[in-house]
Amino acid sequence: MELRQLTYFLAVVEEGGFTRAAAREHVAQPGVSAQIGKLERELGHDLFDRTSRTVRLTQAGEVLLPYARTALKAAADARLALDELAGLLRGRVRVGVLTATPSDDLVHLLAEFHEAHPAVEISLREDASDRLIEGILAGSIDLAWVSTSGNTPTGLESIVLTEQELVAAVAPHDPLAEHDTIHLTALRDRALGSLPAGTGIRGALESACATAGFTPRVAFEASAPDVLAKLATRGMGVAVIPRLIADRHTPAVHVVTLTHPVPRGRVELAWRAGGPLSPPARALAERVRAALRVSAPGLPA
Repeated sequence: MELRQLTYFLAVVEEGGFTRAAAREHVAQPGVSAQIGKLERELGHDLFDRTSRTVRLTQAGEVLLPYARTALKAAADARLALDELAGLLRGRVRVGVLTATPSDDLVHLLAEFHEAHPAVEISLREDASDRLIEGILAGSIDLAWVSTSGNTPTGLESIVLTEQELVAAVAPHDPLAEHDTIHLTALRDRALGSLPAGTGIRGALESACATAGFTPRVAFEASAPDVLAKLATRGMGVAVIPRLIADRHTPAVHVVTLTHPVPRGRVELAWRAGGPLSPPARALAERVRAALRVSAPGLPA
């Protein structure tokens, strides 16, 4: 069994066919087929069902898949560790970011990292927290900015980057604009604007409302908190968003502090628990921590 064969096997799985796998690996399609056939003969099992119009894994292929991923990751990490020992940092880091992550800050951070490590390839995926977390657990993302309701999700380790107090942003003519502070229960019967289900901010809102004894009536959703604030200015309801974002939209909105309890979410830099970070991922995490002056324990080597 050779690493090249496992690389082609994984490419066929991820690309859904031999032709696309060959294009990805920059080889001729017969070469991929020949190496997969050689691997199947060595193992004594067919790995793909080639009778259908699409290539599907056989039961044997399903069994081999996690071991192939583990073997290829171990080989890649070994190469990167040796490069790191020689003062070089190579490879790839797959980064997930929240849809509402400030783009200027992210661009600046990634540009600095690229200048320091030009041989590291960076791939960026923008999505909601729940799907980014799924990506980390599935092994398709190395590091991600995720928003949580206060507890790091099971299976992840993280650095807490920021704590977020959620507030109510309302139009100046809204009755709530007569107050600077209200109990959360004042929102019981109001139409609320929030990020979609599965995001950390939505989870923080729902958790706080459950503590206060009611279920929030979310009437409008947007993936960006700034959009929620703008909708609130048009009288669509109460936007429950982080204070820092709400303050950017004053005086078009009036910002009301929520208490009993105060809804809080946080942004974390997360990775999969129970295994080492690759050298490029660890280097990026260290740069994030240094840039934000976050105090945290050492990252996994």
